[in-house]
Amino acid sequence: MSPLRIAVLGCGFWSRFQIPAWLELPDVKVVAVSDPVLDRAQAMAERFRIPGCYQSPESLIEEIHPDVFDIITSPETHPKMVAIAATHRIPAICQKPLASDFATALAMVDQCRSAGIPLFVHENFRWQLPIRELHRVLQTEQIGSPFRARIDFNSSFPVFENQPSLKELDQFILADLGVHILDVVRFLFGEATNLLCHTRRIQQDIKGEDVATLLLEMEDGMAVTCNLSFASRTEYERFPETYIFIEGEQGSIELGPDFWIRVTTKNGTQSKRYPSPLYSWADPSYALVHASIVECHRNLLEGLRGSGTAETTGVDNLRTLQLVYGAYKSALLHEVIATDRTELSKYAN
Repeated sequence: MSPLRIAVLGCGFWSRFQIPAWLELPDVKVVAVSDPVLDRAQAMAERFRIPGCYQSPESLIEEIHPDVFDIITSPETHPKMVAIAATHRIPAICQKPLASDFATALAMVDQCRSAGIPLFVHENFRWQLPIRELHRVLQTEQIGSPFRARIDFNSSFPVFENQPSLKELDQFILADLGVHILDVVRFLFGEATNLLCHTRRIQQDIKGEDVATLLLEMEDGMAVTCNLSFASRTEYERFPETYIFIEGEQGSIELGPDFWIRVTTKNGTQSKRYPSPLYSWADPSYALVHASIVECHRNLLEGLRGSGTAETTGVDNLRTLQLVYGAYKSALLHEVIATDRTELSKYAN
């Protein structure tokens, strides 16, 4: 089988980690990079010994015509990049959030379906080893049917130092972090029927919200609370760890600090630690997330090869975005927002 030839569009912060994550997999070759700032593209090409370097996707396609695009650009550019992929019938993987509003995301999914190409979303939180293990334990039904859960991601880690553009986003924590957390909610517990959201902006030198609190009701009646913050000073800074506590009819499961999972039933508590692999190219501050990129890529590669099912397709991601932009609507109107089931019914088959 010939190597899958990947072209990366966008050479910013995350490309420094998504490119070497591809190189961890067999039968994959990153053949070209593109960025409007040519110096940035050249630096990335030199760093990872990538043969092709271009200033525009069009010139890249003219000479290379890759097997797949990995789009690692800012959200406002995603519609254009996906449209280029659809026009040239090149399968696309797009960074999250897929689009800056729900209607645009719908149009992007439809465009790729019409072109007959796969559209995947790079959604890696669900691929963190502790979260995968939590899901596995939950499926054993040791705690019975879950009735309530809490997901916490509260930090004061200086994310703006590596990604200063985040300060300029009108929609920040829900679109940047919330999209990850709400995808985890769906991965663990299924679909939500309605939600209520409250947001705040605590740091005054940013445009968007940096704190969000959500309450979701799931299809089975389960309640899930999500607490998100980049303005929380805690005794121990554990970025980028996500804490999860699930209560079931026969016990509880907790994913706590330092990747410990504790399962408590009437027979007592069992605990085990699930640290992620460490890669030489990963930033130690983001090691948990960077390790999950490899597993996310592995799954998407299976989808592209037809050897497995990709979990985070564009169609699947629409359901996550429905919650993200529903949360913004809820926060604006101070109302409970119901999930519109008819809106995505055409994607059922």
